[in-house]
Amino acid sequence: MQFVYHSDSGEPIVTIEHEAYRYLFRVRRMKEGSLVQMRNLRDQKLYIYRVKSVTKREALLELCSFEESSIEPLKVLHIGWCIIDPKVIEKSLPMLNEIGVSKITFIKCAYSQANFKINKERLEKILINSCQQCGRSSLMQIAFANSIYEFVQKYPKSYLLDFSKNRVSQSRDIETVVVGCEGGFSEDERALFDTQMRIGFDTPLILRSESAVAAVAAKTLL
Repeated sequence: MQFVYHSDSGEPIVTIEHEAYRYLFRVRRMKEGSLVQMRNLRDQKLYIYRVKSVTKREALLELCSFEESSIEPLKVLHIGWCIIDPKVIEKSLPMLNEIGVSKITFIKCAYSQANFKINKERLEKILINSCQQCGRSSLMQIAFANSIYEFVQKYPKSYLLDFSKNRVSQSRDIETVVVGCEGGFSEDERALFDTQMRIGFDTPLILRSESAVAAVAAKTLL
């Protein structure tokens, strides 16, 4: 881990329990007096705590110092992702967080299955664990939209990732892009985007939704 997340990081005294406790005191074998780097993922500060006391189930840490330490992606990318199986989304999320996606809005599109329900709390927990591993100093934003139409009304400069001769690598300043589910887009959904706002990959192969999301993120951000 690059740091330990705690929602109260910045407070003079914090209590460490559960997963963070197991990691610090059973895996890392830290003792009283050890220094721990912590973040709250709301500000850009890295907090340094000293272990004050340790019991069998929890530990008290005392704030020693802090410093401004922003570790953020160099570019901005907002993905409107038409909802697919939540289990697939959960597996893909750490990778997208590491690549540097700024925000994902999950969209109910024409071909999304109605029974798919996304647990925002669970996704945020996955993102916290990912940030601890990769060092990112703020959480990716998670939002929801009831339709592509609603999304485009809010983000009118969105691109549509589809079958197009306008290649992703040839398109500049892509900050917002919509990626479909396994069934793709309906004609009504495609009609919401002008031809020049439709982009595609230089490949004859059909990508799964999660592969397309990863590819557009990598091509745009890395």
